[in-house]
Amino acid sequence: MSFTTSGLVCGHHHLYSSLARGMPAPPVTPTSFMSILENVWWRLDAALDEDTLYWSAALGAAEALLNGTTAIIDHHESPYFIDGSLDVIKSACDFVGVRSNLSYGVTDRWSDGKMTSTVSPQASITKEAERGLRENQRFLSAGGLGMVGVHASFTCSDDTLSAAAELARDHNTGVHIHVAESADDSNAGIRLQDLATDKWLLVHAVHLQEELPGTIAHNPRSNMNNSVGYSAPSRRTNTMLLGTDGIGSDMLEEFRLAFARLREFDIKENPATAWSWLENGYHYFPEAREDVVVWSYDAVDDPWKLAFTTGVHPVEVIVDGRTVVTDGKPTKFDINEVRQKASEQAKRLHERL
Repeated sequence: MSFTTSGLVCGHHHLYSSLARGMPAPPVTPTSFMSILENVWWRLDAALDEDTLYWSAALGAAEALLNGTTAIIDHHESPYFIDGSLDVIKSACDFVGVRSNLSYGVTDRWSDGKMTSTVSPQASITKEAERGLRENQRFLSAGGLGMVGVHASFTCSDDTLSAAAELARDHNTGVHIHVAESADDSNAGIRLQDLATDKWLLVHAVHLQEELPGTIAHNPRSNMNNSVGYSAPSRRTNTMLLGTDGIGSDMLEEFRLAFARLREFDIKENPATAWSWLENGYHYFPEAREDVVVWSYDAVDDPWKLAFTTGVHPVEVIVDGRTVVTDGKPTKFDINEVRQKASEQAKRLHERL
């Protein structure tokens, strides 16, 4: 038997990280969240070019679709390939057949091609940050669906944060920003409290002490992987989304993990809470409610059963009235070709690292 639901939504992704699997070991073993950023992710995004970005996004989008995810809110950074980068990601998502909401992560941590780990709030806006702002503006002005991306407050000056907030207001959208993911960014709430609005998407909020307006994207697997702590999302009054932070696109698996972590935190909780975080993604993609996913399991409507059942997968997926997966296989593209192209680009990317 099978059961049908709407398409699932990933509330926070980094499609550029799809080629990270199998990447060379970092030059030093990370011992903190900051060293993970410096030695893994900031090295990776600096190595991206147009081809690696396209096939990384195509692979991530393809894996999302094959797991019943028909809409992705993505946050991107590639400091040596900024101009036009959001168009490349959109093209890859369109090729696969998934909906996308895109933003470029503005940051001052790069200055004249050199990286710094922390940025003074009083610093001036760097050229790289200005380019990131222009990429967001260009994409939104051309009619692209998205937000204004910001990496995090600890890598941005006050002027850059203000400029991003103003740009978002001009385009009647929000700012998509990592907030207090680790203790290194624990003062994010103070710096953002006069800027944030209900339209903002606040990612992680693990160490956020202040009340900020906006939606929060909870990424349990990533938080555990980076050992940054638990954000206790059930205790917050903000609307909560469920994201992967770039670790795959299987939202049912993320839901199960989110519930397990929630249950460890509060034994009185039940899977309906974590499931509601998944459903809140429709606030950003109301049209995804009309997408159709036929599952290999007959109790997808029962969060209690689904929380303890692995191996559930889509049999058929319909996006915008078009069948894009049938018998578990994509109809718009050759998944083996995507994997092959992605593998070739991963080799190039890893050689750069």
